[in-house]
Amino acid sequence: MQKFKPTKVVFPVLFAVAGLFGCSQEEDFVSADNLGQSAVSAATDGSVATNVTFRGRHYIVQSTAEKLPAGLENQIRNANGKVTSLLSQAGVATVYSEDPNFITKASKISGVRSVVRDINVQWLKPEDQKVVELEDYGTPPASGDNDRYFDLQWGHAAIKASEAWNAGYRGQGVRVAVLDTGFDTDHADLAPNIDMSASKSFVTGEGLTYALSGVGSHGTHTAGTIAAADNGIGTIGVAPEAKLILVKVLRDSGSGAFSWIMEGIVHATQQGADVINMSIGAAIPRNGKFLDDNDTPDDPTDDFIVSDTKAVQELLNALSRVTKYATKNGVTVIASAGNEANNGNTDKSLVHLPSGAGSVISISATAPMGWALNPATTFMDNLSSYSNYGISDVTFAAPGGDYIYPGNEIATIGGIRQYVYVFDYVFSTGSNLDPTKASYYWSVGTSMAAPHAAGVAALIVGANGGQMAPALVLARMRATADDLGSPGRDPLYGYGRLNAFRAVTAN
Repeated sequence: MQKFKPTKVVFPVLFAVAGLFGCSQEEDFVSADNLGQSAVSAATDGSVATNVTFRGRHYIVQSTAEKLPAGLENQIRNANGKVTSLLSQAGVATVYSEDPNFITKASKISGVRSVVRDINVQWLKPEDQKVVELEDYGTPPASGDNDRYFDLQWGHAAIKASEAWNAGYRGQGVRVAVLDTGFDTDHADLAPNIDMSASKSFVTGEGLTYALSGVGSHGTHTAGTIAAADNGIGTIGVAPEAKLILVKVLRDSGSGAFSWIMEGIVHATQQGADVINMSIGAAIPRNGKFLDDNDTPDDPTDDFIVSDTKAVQELLNALSRVTKYATKNGVTVIASAGNEANNGNTDKSLVHLPSGAGSVISISATAPMGWALNPATTFMDNLSSYSNYGISDVTFAAPGGDYIYPGNEIATIGGIRQYVYVFDYVFSTGSNLDPTKASYYWSVGTSMAAPHAAGVAALIVGANGGQMAPALVLARMRATADDLGSPGRDPLYGYGRLNAFRAVTAN
């Protein structure tokens, strides 16, 4: 029997969080300050942190019509600006200007609806992440599947992914874009399914590949849940034969610009993505006010905050235009619902992006409690303690994991000995600077739920033979999800927890 080593606890969970506007509590679960005596506790008050900054002299310009007006580049130039990207079909452009009066000048251009400053945020501190490096515990024997860590993937069992595979549906011919941080493009489980020619980084000064030390690459983790290859090596994705378009929209250090997200969505659409997964997000106050570290209102004259309600609305509108553009062009867009434990039915002060943007399917997180003690009978569909919820905030639920199991028992699953509460997290691929090794880790969050949903969407599109209208994908999801809450759409599970097998075999 192998000797058990105490865990370093693993929540490199970048759970999609705090996206671009503030370090929402989605990522706080990784902080040592939030560790309980035996497990993890999380701040769930829905507060929004700072580190919200304007992105230098960069701006987002929207047109009054759906498409950008003709000759906009020249008019922007006359206003002392330079267009850096034209998202023409969505009616959005990004601009750089050193003129302090650029907003006033550009707002006078005929056909321009609004000009707001781009936003950049530090939403994750990689040094605070705590991971379990699987190699510390040895290699388990072959499990029920020939991929050796498949037994650790309880989320696949919860959505009945194996049953879908056995029925012949594995995401063949489907293209899934993953918008995230950097990726381990050499990972043995991912490399066979990556379309490198279609993949791209929109992060200034950083390439596509995750370059930080340590296993905790959020982008690699989410991509693996969606489409890790069934190659007998490690884990398996929900849609193991789908192709991955990797789109880097956040720095490896965790910060990112609002405009990079929009550019990434347009790029994925133009590269023929059938599904987009965005395990990223930000909870921002609808009134535009942010709080500082002392929980007091920021100075509205400070250059590092957004204090204008109209500016928040315009940013939401710009993102919605881009997500609707993707949907109109055949892309099913999925995002994590957020981890602030916010009840959207009663607290409408926050808007979570991109899950709150137009045409986006928002995913809440579910989890077992003490699954490793009895994998065959443990209920796996509790709403995760951190997950946002609300009738208008959640479309579906999917496995995201949780950390609230109170005990310190040790269990063995698939040859791996670990604390019981760790097995309730989601297990997937991670990054390793050593190309001879393939790394894996556990994580928690709606960031982990969204890729399960994206995998189900890929299976549905594949079962249809490809190129399926997003409205039909959504309808199939609704018709086949397991309705676990109140009948119909409820605040916890939306239309239900997704069921891959029913989704691909329903008439």
